[in-house]
Formats: sequence, C-alpha cells, structure tokens
Amino acid sequence: MNARAALSFIFLSAALCHASYGLAQDKAESKNMALMGYSDLQGRTAYQPTIQKQGDRWIAYVGHHGDKKLNPLNGKIENNGTSIIDVTDVQHPKYLFHIPGEEGMAEQGGSQMVRVCAGATLPKADKSKFYMLRVFGNQAHEIWDVTKPEAPTLLSTVVKGLKGTHKNFWECDTGIAYLVSGNPQWRTNRMTQVYDLSNPAKPVFIRDFGLVGQQPGADGTVPTQLHGVMSTGPKGNRVYFGYGTNSEGIIQIVDRDKLLNGSKDPTPENLLYPQVARLDMPAMHGAHTTFPMLHHTVPEFDKNLLGKVRDFVVVTDEAIQKECLEGRQMVWVLDVTNEKKPFGVSSWTVPEKSGNFCSRGGRFGTHSSNESMTEVYFGKVMFFSHFNAGVRALDVRDPFNLKEIAYYIPAMTKDTVVLQTPAGQAKNPNATAASDKRVIQTNNVEVDERGYIYIVDRANTGMHILSLTGAARDIANWNAASR
Repeated sequence: MNARAALSFIFLSAALCHASYGLAQDKAESKNMALMGYSDLQGRTAYQPTIQKQGDRWIAYVGHHGDKKLNPLNGKIENNGTSIIDVTDVQHPKYLFHIPGEEGMAEQGGSQMVRVCAGATLPKADKSKFYMLRVFGNQAHEIWDVTKPEAPTLLSTVVKGLKGTHKNFWECDTGIAYLVSGNPQWRTNRMTQVYDLSNPAKPVFIRDFGLVGQQPGADGTVPTQLHGVMSTGPKGNRVYFGYGTNSEGIIQIVDRDKLLNGSKDPTPENLLYPQVARLDMPAMHGAHTTFPMLHHTVPEFDKNLLGKVRDFVVVTDEAIQKECLEGRQMVWVLDVTNEKKPFGVSSWTVPEKSGNFCSRGGRFGTHSSNESMTEVYFGKVMFFSHFNAGVRALDVRDPFNLKEIAYYIPAMTKDTVVLQTPAGQAKNPNATAASDKRVIQTNNVEVDERGYIYIVDRANTGMHILSLTGAARDIANWNAASR
C-alpha cells in the first residue's frame, strides 16, 4: 500500500468507526484514532503485549490470563499462555504460535507477562538470537528462544516454586531483570527478585527485595504487594516500583547501583539502603504502572529562570471492581525533580458521564500505560488502557495540564464474554444487573517504534492495532519512526 492509499485507509477507518458515546458497544467508538488491523488471539483473555522488530519482521508477543481455548493451528485445547503474531503488515496480522501456560483461571493460571530482548543487545547472549522472558502462571519465570517465532523453544527456567508473579521488567542493554515474584519465604505474594539475564541460558540470581515488613521473619501488618517495576538502567540509575492495585498504593524510588551492589541479606536496614524516596498514595488508590518521564522541558515555564526542565513519573492505578464500586482509579503525575520530596502536580480520568461508563458493565477506570519509550511518542503522547472506556491518548507535553487528544473503544465480537466478578464484589449489596453485562475491557496497551498502538482485551475480544489520525497525529515525532 502506498502512502496516499494508507492515509486514505486511516481516515476512512476513522469515519467508519466514529460513533456517539451513547451507543452500545456493538460498534466501535473513536476520535482521532483509527483501526489498522485485528487479531482475535484465539479468543483468549489478554494482558501484556510486547512488540519486537526481528530482522525485517515485527512480532507481537501477547501474555494471557488463565483459561482454556482451542488452538486452531493444531486442533488442541490448550491452557492460555503466550500468543506470537507477525504484525509486519498490520492490516493482516498472522498468528504464528501459541505456547501454553499454567492451568487455572484468571490470574491463577496462564502466562500474563512477557518481555523480549535481542541477543544483539544483551551483553553475553548469542548475537544472532532473540529471547522471550515470560511468567508461567504464578509458579515460575522462563526464557524462550524465539529467534524463529513460529517455532519457539524453552531455553531455561530462571526460578520456579513461586507463589506469585506479575509485571516484570528486563533491561535489554544490561540483562538485569526485575522479576515480580512470590518467594515462599517472604510474607507477600509479590516482591522483587533481581536476576542477571545477560546470558539467558545461564540466569544468575542477585537478590530479593521488597518493602520493610514483607521480608522473612518480620511481624506486624504486611505492606501491600508489588505490582510492577520500571528501570532507567545504569544511565539513569533509578528503578521505580509501584505497589498496590486499587488501594494503599506506594511508589518507591530506588538507587539502582545500591540495589544491585548493596548487602543482600533482607534486613530492614539493607532493604532501606537503596531507597531514595517513598510516597504513600491515598488509601483508595493503587500504583499499577510507574512510567518515568525525566529531563522533560515544560513549555509553560520557558521564560522562567528556574524549573524549565523537570523530572516526572506518570503513575497509573488499576480499576478492580465492576460498576465503579470502589474509588476512581486514574492517571497521576508526580514531580520528582527533588527526588526526596516527590509531589503530585496533576491527575486525569475519563469523565464518567461522557459514556455512562459505571453502568455499562465491567470495570471502568485506568489499568496501565504504554511502557515503550520510543522517540515517536516519548514526552509528547501517552496511551492509557481504560477497560470499558477503551484506550485513551493524552497530550503530556505539559504534565501540569494533561489533555485527551484521541480514544478508541472497540466493538464487541462473538468472543467477548462477561468478565468474571472479583471475589471482593460478589456479595456487595450495591451491585446491580450491570455486573452481568458483556462489555469491552481494554486491558493493556503498548506502542511500537513505527508508531502503531496495540490494545488487548481482558474479556476475550482480541488485539486491535491502531493509528493516530487528525490533530492528535500531528503531535508525535514521525521523523523518529522506524520505516
């Protein structure tokens, strides 16, 4: 497809997809965002998408929550695990392979989290290969050789015998991995295990880490469990930890060098040694994703003598309960220029009345942000999954004044299901029939270096590949996009 035809397709898609908020989700709803391609992901409930360029191909790796579905490629019923899709031609994604995960439903099974690194960047790896780090349910972390994505092979098991896993982070330039784990000796199902995976065939354990009170032998109340991690690597020398989901959230800023090289025995003193700062959020808010946006020039302060360049962390909560039967989970921006004194400068949420989202069914509120730092979008546009409100694109050039510039809410398909009601809500007297509605549940979002946006659905609706259109598209840095 030539450039003119591609542009025509984008705007035609935008016109076809646009619908008023009041319609049921049998039609897509959009503004400044168009559908480019789609994969049903074999009807599997999805969590984390990761997109990797491999030679001349672009490959999407998608982690799944637990369930069992038919794999049409081999005719077998398989436990949800990891989907591998060729998205080189985004209009015609090609499903290549499914790797089964752990038996069990929702977060008790599957293989939710996936990261991919090229051997060319890992210090001690085979430079010709590509490697995938994934969780195996709540039990283990594995590394797969995905050099041939249509024929992946298990390379090593990093650690097994765990009681929990979740949103890992892998530094591809150093090989250091921050694995969200449940060491059975610790008092929480999710803490951090740090490994050197620079040689994926030979994982090297570095240390266990968590909040004081989570370690073995501690007493008293156990602090809320870890949810996710993001690192700036050796150059930035910071690791940002998000604890909690929809309540009692904690953001922890950690000195990476001290974390890796400090004393490993998990005493209170050793756990506090690498901590730069800790910020406890309001009781009814969590911390799912902690996205660092450092050395950011604030246009509004251009004429000010001080404060033109500042450091921020964009924090995203996770909505858990259906029908808004909890505090509103949303986007928060923290100013961490003075790291020891982080403070909130702005917040953002989708206006509920704009789509009657609390009564649509399912979850309403944020879940996660994109985590790729591609120059196409970094410091300009961020994307946030918002469950029944789809994916939302925000102009983040002025972190003190976030502005929505685009959104996309997919249409339901034959595979869309009623999301399982959380155990904590099952007997809530405020619950209504809306809890039993089928509805879109956009779960996670990621972008690639070409500028495409990938969203996956928790209620089995598949993966949608999107593109910005109109005025929203003009904000991005297309000169940095891979061709």
